[in-house]
Amino acid sequence: MDAELLLDARNAVGESPVWSVAEQALYWSDIPNRLLLRWREDGSVTRWTLPEMAGCIAADGQGGWIAAMESGVFRLTLPAGGGAAAATRLAAVRHAAGGMRFNDGRCDRQGRLLAGTMVMDMGLARPDGVLYALDGRGLRTLEQGFITPNGMAFSPDGRTMYLSDSHPQVQQVWAYDYDTDSGTPRNRRPFVDMRPLPGRPDGAAVDADGCYWICGNDAGLVHRFTPDGRLDRSLAVPVKKPAMCAFGGAGLDLLLVTSIRPGGDLADQPLAGGLFALRPGVRGLAEPACTVFPTQDFTTQETA
Repeated sequence: MDAELLLDARNAVGESPVWSVAEQALYWSDIPNRLLLRWREDGSVTRWTLPEMAGCIAADGQGGWIAAMESGVFRLTLPAGGGAAAATRLAAVRHAAGGMRFNDGRCDRQGRLLAGTMVMDMGLARPDGVLYALDGRGLRTLEQGFITPNGMAFSPDGRTMYLSDSHPQVQQVWAYDYDTDSGTPRNRRPFVDMRPLPGRPDGAAVDADGCYWICGNDAGLVHRFTPDGRLDRSLAVPVKKPAMCAFGGAGLDLLLVTSIRPGGDLADQPLAGGLFALRPGVRGLAEPACTVFPTQDFTTQETA
């Protein structure tokens, strides 16, 4: 299956693609360049600059976008034609150490934003990463001890949560039972051990059949796993570091893949950092908007 280049974006780290059904457009973040981008099927691209690096984004149920950045979670106001986004903080985060930011995250089916934090220098391999949920009290701590939390996704009924740690020393994907009433994951168990498979686990999505798609970073592949953790297929993209995938298009039948443009010689992957589309023969699910917000600007809540 051939991957189609949609945009030679040259993103340093293209992450958190989210398809807007209302706009028929894809939004995503270029983390180190502090950019939010939008691609439409007519080929038009709009870029907004952000005040901080945004590890993940979600549609705002009140209109606009939500971003989990370096110092907390923010509501973004985007000028129509691009330019500088205005950011209003919804909740501040109290990191365990300096040099940390939010990384992967998404909304659950009930509209809560869940997002993990990481130490930006992955060479330190420090397990200071925390998984948070945004609720009426701010950021609630759910799980701790991650180096690079990634791969978050939810089953179609919202009762299974998937989460990975993409650091080279870990490379595991877990499944959790997810309490949709309280927004609490429980009963963590192994789902996929990626160490014997090509590529480290990066960003992920779930299709309408309940199968889990995850980017195989460093291998140029996107893997599909069945709900029982069996590798079903692997699709190739023409870059080594696919970062995250999302379903989009009018029928939610396109698998849209962002990627990373590393430093050094790119002669063997000139399209690194681009946006690609695959037609996997299955449909995805519309991403929920963020609808659960703090009643005021809180700092991190320490209760699990």
